Amino acid sequence: MISKYASKSYFIWVIALVGAVLYIPFLGNVHLFDWDEINFAENAREMILTKDYFRVQISFEPFWEKPPFFIWLQVLAMKIFGINEFAARFPNAIVGIITLMTIFKIGKKEQGADFALWWVVLYMCSLLPHLYFKSGIMDPTFNLFIFLGVYFLSKVSENEIFNERILNTLLAGFFIGMGVLTKGPVAGLVAGLCMVFYAIWARKWNVIRPIEILLFGIVAILVCFAWFGLETIKNGPWFLVTFIQYQIRLFSTQDAGHGGFLGYHFVVLLLGCFPASIFFIGTHNKYFFNSKTLATSKWMLILFWVVLILFTIVKTKIVHYSSLCYFPLTYIGAMFLKEFVAGNLDANKFQKVLFYLIGGLLGFAVFLLPAYGMFFKTFEPYIQDKFAVANMEADVSWTWMHFIPGAILLVTIVLAGFSFKNNKREQGVLLTSMGVVAMLQMAMVFIVPNIEAFSQRAAIEYFETLKDKDCYVGVLGYKSYAHYFYAQKKPNERKEAKEIEWLLHGNIDKTVYFISKIDRNEQYETMPELLKLGKKNGFVFYKRMPK
Repeated sequence: MISKYASKSYFIWVIALVGAVLYIPFLGNVHLFDWDEINFAENAREMILTKDYFRVQISFEPFWEKPPFFIWLQVLAMKIFGINEFAARFPNAIVGIITLMTIFKIGKKEQGADFALWWVVLYMCSLLPHLYFKSGIMDPTFNLFIFLGVYFLSKVSENEIFNERILNTLLAGFFIGMGVLTKGPVAGLVAGLCMVFYAIWARKWNVIRPIEILLFGIVAILVCFAWFGLETIKNGPWFLVTFIQYQIRLFSTQDAGHGGFLGYHFVVLLLGCFPASIFFIGTHNKYFFNSKTLATSKWMLILFWVVLILFTIVKTKIVHYSSLCYFPLTYIGAMFLKEFVAGNLDANKFQKVLFYLIGGLLGFAVFLLPAYGMFFKTFEPYIQDKFAVANMEADVSWTWMHFIPGAILLVTIVLAGFSFKNNKREQGVLLTSMGVVAMLQMAMVFIVPNIEAFSQRAAIEYFETLKDKDCYVGVLGYKSYAHYFYAQKKPNERKEAKEIEWLLHGNIDKTVYFISKIDRNEQYETMPELLKLGKKNGFVFYKRMPK
């Protein structure tokens, strides 16, 4: 069907157009989600307000957890579209379009137009890879840089022409350096581990020569120096030291309570990358990986396992930590899919069972979510989380329209199953892919706004009412960045106002508005200084007046 058009020169622009249609609409449909989305958007907002574009800030204090590159992209978007949700998420939509064009171009060069098409289809039509390009987190940008760095290292390893090896080394160093500037030194760690394990696989320690490793490192360091070095020269080593300590803490402890079981990221990738994960499973045999396998394919397999094992070891478990796996997972899945659609390979029984099991599970989960909202009172006695129960008091309406996303996925899984059974493989793959995308797009319109209403909207709307008041705003008993962004905190506040103890007990000079959660506010209920204003959907509101 569509594979015959993939070899056309204009097809890459068709991909760009489809990416724009899928990723740009509805970016501003809901408030930013606490923490990461609001955190990075607030970093950008504070850069704009202070006109200090060199230093990342939160609450107008130096913020040591992230470098600035992605924040700069958000600043640029906010300069164009204003300080809002659309602008905060817009950079990733553009990165998504660039990503699809990039993998199509690389895939076409490596294994032909058919392979490139299926790689794009899997990346564009799998759950989490699709959703992340509609978010305001920095990982999609970070992952693209690391992927490109590793890809150009693979080209160094397979090429004997001196000039091309040097060029690819320079490109690899540049992109890994950009990865470090986007999120941190994990970019260099991943690239280094991939080099080591590829050398082991190839049984050739100089597959990337020492002079090339040195050149790669110099270029990456020079790119990093464009900010890390100048920051250290300008403000001393404090930021760099604190930043490194933070990275070590993420690896060695369950930072901010983000823990999880050992197989956490295996489950995330299996479910979150459906349907690509199903095709990926079919490639781990000698048909795909042997002495004749392309170097790029070997590097992609190594990249997948390096990232997965690395973040399995890391104590902090967050969904997007394994998101770099999306590139090699979809690449390797496309290797199977190309042969599967051509009729050269068949899916094994395990893949067939997983296809129906995971597709049906996801479809039913999305389909039953509105039913849970409609009939929550039935489930309430079995829920022990006091805050979650209070969340469900939100004034949100569920209608038959909210069942459509889940129904679409369920129907397309069934239709795809019939197509596979009748040996119409390309049709089955396209039905599954379109079903996932249609479900995601409709969920963004109908379901995500309701989820946001339950989880945080009462707090966000409370903060929005305070944005024009000359007051202080504080959060009690939990961590949040929402009050900075949505109450539009101004610079040049008193230094004491950054301390919650001073806001609670100090000699304040203007009214302080607080928010807490219903399961974390017990100690604040008895404070005579605090006047309780009310509560809504699990959030409790207070204020304290100056004497």
